[in-house]
Amino acid sequence: MILKGTRVDGIYSADPEKDPAATKFDTISFNDCIQKKLKVMDMTAFTLCMENSLPIIVFDMNKPGNLLKVVTGEKVGTLVK
Repeated sequence: MILKGTRVDGIYSADPEKDPAATKFDTISFNDCIQKKLKVMDMTAFTLCMENSLPIIVFDMNKPGNLLKVVTGEKVGTLVK
């Protein structure tokens, strides 16, 4: 599993810092990310994860305790699978 720490708490339909109406995805597929043109991470790294069935968790790295929650299996951020 790849842990992707960001400034926001997951993957949204649009940039939540610019669009207050953006909706968060709790779980999303690799294909849906590509079809919706969501900018999760570098496309080469994203494609490598997809081709190797390596899930990605995108979470807010600035919120205290989030990294511990992720590594202990608590639901935080968005899971891409």
